[in-house]
Amino acid sequence: MVISTTKEMKLECPVAFTLRNAEPDDLQALWLIDQKCFPGGIAYSQAELKFFMRRRGAFTLVAVDGENRKIGGFIIAHAGVAGHIITIDVIAAARRSGLGSQLLGAAEDRLHRAGCRTVNLETAVDNRGALCFYKRHGYEIIESIPGYYSNGVDALLLSKSLPAAS
Repeated sequence: MVISTTKEMKLECPVAFTLRNAEPDDLQALWLIDQKCFPGGIAYSQAELKFFMRRRGAFTLVAVDGENRKIGGFIIAHAGVAGHIITIDVIAAARRSGLGSQLLGAAEDRLHRAGCRTVNLETAVDNRGALCFYKRHGYEIIESIPGYYSNGVDALLLSKSLPAAS
């Protein structure tokens, strides 16, 4: 699956990102991005990231900059009874460019096509940027999960209903 759109970076230079399925050689780059996006105790270890990427029913979409072929972000999701967003990571230079929305929309579409009626995800209670992002995309807080992350930080469980299959 390849989706192309043009988005603007913080520096207001247009950059075209192409979404593609992750390849095994992407693991190191995705792990490094995750380490930069999240603090210790929330960022995944390389083994955890590999597990989530290879889990049955999971998929990873990678956003590649059409100009220099660098990865600008990725999303890992899992299709089951309900869809689950494992993580969404966008490099600092590409934030507020629409790339996160592009990744989330593509993952939701794929989950919908897999038969998921809802999508769930967790975010740290102190991650205000993520919470605002998810609320803008129709996610609602379901509950708080005490001590969810290995650093002891609580999480919020969010959920969104997907449209009924037509």
